[in-house]
Amino acid sequence: MDREMILADFQACTGIDNIAEAITLLELNNWDLVAAINGVIPQENGILQSNFTSESSQATMYGPSNQSEAADAAAGGTVPPPSSSSTSSSPSSSSASAFCSINPSSRHIVERQPRMLNFRVEYRQRSVELVLEEGSTVGEIKQILETELGVPVSKMQLKGWKSGDVSDSTVLRSLHLPKNNSFALQESLNQNFLLVISHREAQKDYNLNFPGSRTIQEVKRNISDLTNIPVRHQQWDGWPASASDDSMTLAVSGISYPCHHLSVCRRSSPANTQEPTEECADVHMISDSEGDDFEDASEFGVDDSEMFGMGSSSCRKSPMMPENSENEADALLHFTAEFSSRYGETHPMFFIGSLEAASQEAFYGKARDRKLLAIYLHNDDSVLVNVFCSQMMCADSIVSYLSQNFITWAWDVTKEANKARLLTMCTRHFGSVVTQTIRTYKTDQFPLLFVVMGKRTSNEVLNVIQGNTTVDELMMRLMGAMEIFTAQQQEDIKDEDEREAREMVKREQDEAYRLSLEADRKKREAQEREEAEQVRLEQMRKEQEEEKEAIRLSLEQALPPEPDEESGEQISKLRIRTPSGEFLERRFLGSCKLQVLFDFVASKGYPFEEFKLLTTFPRKIITQLDPGSTLLEAKLFPQETLFLEAKE
Repeated sequence: MDREMILADFQACTGIDNIAEAITLLELNNWDLVAAINGVIPQENGILQSNFTSESSQATMYGPSNQSEAADAAAGGTVPPPSSSSTSSSPSSSSASAFCSINPSSRHIVERQPRMLNFRVEYRQRSVELVLEEGSTVGEIKQILETELGVPVSKMQLKGWKSGDVSDSTVLRSLHLPKNNSFALQESLNQNFLLVISHREAQKDYNLNFPGSRTIQEVKRNISDLTNIPVRHQQWDGWPASASDDSMTLAVSGISYPCHHLSVCRRSSPANTQEPTEECADVHMISDSEGDDFEDASEFGVDDSEMFGMGSSSCRKSPMMPENSENEADALLHFTAEFSSRYGETHPMFFIGSLEAASQEAFYGKARDRKLLAIYLHNDDSVLVNVFCSQMMCADSIVSYLSQNFITWAWDVTKEANKARLLTMCTRHFGSVVTQTIRTYKTDQFPLLFVVMGKRTSNEVLNVIQGNTTVDELMMRLMGAMEIFTAQQQEDIKDEDEREAREMVKREQDEAYRLSLEADRKKREAQEREEAEQVRLEQMRKEQEEEKEAIRLSLEQALPPEPDEESGEQISKLRIRTPSGEFLERRFLGSCKLQVLFDFVASKGYPFEEFKLLTTFPRKIITQLDPGSTLLEAKLFPQETLFLEAKE
C-alpha cells in the first residue's frame, strides 16, 4: 500500500492533523497502519481491535444504510458474510479502511474515548499515584502534586522524562508516553544551576554554578566582582519575566534548569541622555531600588564619584593580610577577620599559627589523629577569587568536609612581600619543588588550594586545585585526596599498632626483668641479714661461753681444797647426779657453807642461775636454802646423794 495512502488513512482514523506527528507515529510502528492506530486509540477504549480478521474488510461494501453494522464490526462484532465482489486488499489496510470509512465523519456513531495515563511519582519517602487524560499538561501534574505534597510548583523538578525538552505547558499526548509511567520529584532549590553569562563589552563568557537557594541579587554581586560593573550599572538580558524581584532565589525565578544563558553590559550613566545602545536595549533588570544601592555603595567599594559615573569602577577593598606582620599568627588573625567580613561567618576554620605549627598539628600526632593539610592561597588580583570564596570555600558541604578531615591554613599572596615570605616557608617545610610549583601559577589561576599529605620521609602534595572549578569538582578532588590519605593512614595505623605492641612486649619484659632483679636483691639482702644475725648470735654465744668458762675457772680456782678422809674433822661426802646421768663426787668439810657446794657445781658447768640442786628423799631444793648455812645445818652429813635439774 502506498505510504501516502497509509498516511491519509491514519490521519482520517485518528484525527491527527499534524503531518510530522503522524509520520513519526507511523515510523515508530514501521508503517503498520493497524499498530499505529492501536498506539493512539488503544484496545481498552473499545475502538479498534489489534487482531482484525478479513471479515472486517467487508465493511467497505456497505453504504450509509449499513453504517451501524460496520460500526459494530469495528467494535469487534459480527458482519454479514462477504460477497464474491470483496476486495483483495491486505487485512491490515482493509480493516483500517473499514474503520476509517465510519470514523472520520461519523463521530456521532463511534465517539473516540480519551486515553488515560497512569503516573507514579516518588518524593522522599512518599509515593503518589495519578491518573490523567493524555490531553493534560505537565503543569497539571505539578498542580496535583503541589496539593498532595505541599511542594510549590516553582520548586518542582520531575526526573524521568524520556524527552529532554519538557515544560509545564507540554501536552502529555505529544510525548507519546506509555500507559504506566514512573517519575521522581526533586526540589530544584537543592539543585545547582549553570549560568552562562556573557559579558558583552569584554566579549567574555563566564560559566558559573549557583545553588537554587542563591538570590538574583547575590548573582549580580558576584558578577560585579568579576566584571567590575556595579550592580546599579548592570543591564541584563535573558532573565525571565517571572524574575521580577532581585530577592527571589534562582529556584523560583523561572530560569531554565540545568543551564540558563544570560548577558550583561554596563548601563549608560545618568549623565548620558543618549538612547541605550542596540546591544543593551532589550529587556533588562537592575537592582530593586537605586536608592538602596546608593546607600549601600560602600559595600561594593564604590566612592561618590563612581556613583555618578565619573570614577573608576574597580572595587577597593582592605587587604586580606597586612604586608609587614610580625608573625604568622597575627597575619592569620587579620586574614580570618577580613575573610569573615567579606564572605560571611560560614567558612573553613583557618589554623591560627605558623605553617610549621600547622604541619605539626596535621602530620606528627598519632596515626589515628593525623589529617591532611589544606593550604589556601588567596590573591585579590584574580577575577576568580570572590566567586571561589563565596561559592566554594563558603559552601556548607565544603566547610563541613574541610573541618572534619583537614587542617586548613591560609595565606594571602596579593602583596609581593607576603608571597616571598610564603615561598621561603614552603621551601623550608616542603622543598623547592612546591615552591617552584607556586611560582609557575599566574594571577588569573588563583586562588589555589594545595592538599598536602605527611609521609614518613617527606611531605607530598596530592592535589593543586585552581580557582576555576565548581563545588562538585572541588568536593570530588578533596574526596579523592582523602581516599589516598585514608589508605596511607591505615598502613601507618597498622605499623604504629605493631610498633606499640612490640614496645609493650619489651616494656613487659623489662618490667619482669626489673621485678626479678628486685626479688633477687631482696632475697640476697635477707640472706645477708640472716647470715649476719647468725654470726652475731654465734659471736654472742661464744662470748657467753667464754664468760661462763671464765666464771667457771674462777670458781674452780676459788674452791677450798678437798679434805682428806683421815683429817679427823667432820667430813661430808656428797655424790651429785648430773642431767646427763654422770655423777660428781667430792668431800667437803661439814662446816663448809652451802655456797661452796654451789660454786663446785657451777665450776663443773652447772651455774646456780640455770640449775637447781635437790635431795632425793625427802625431796628438798637445796639451792633455795641460805647459801651461808653449813652442810651440817642442811643435814648433808656424813654423806648424801643429790641430783641436778635444769630450771624451767
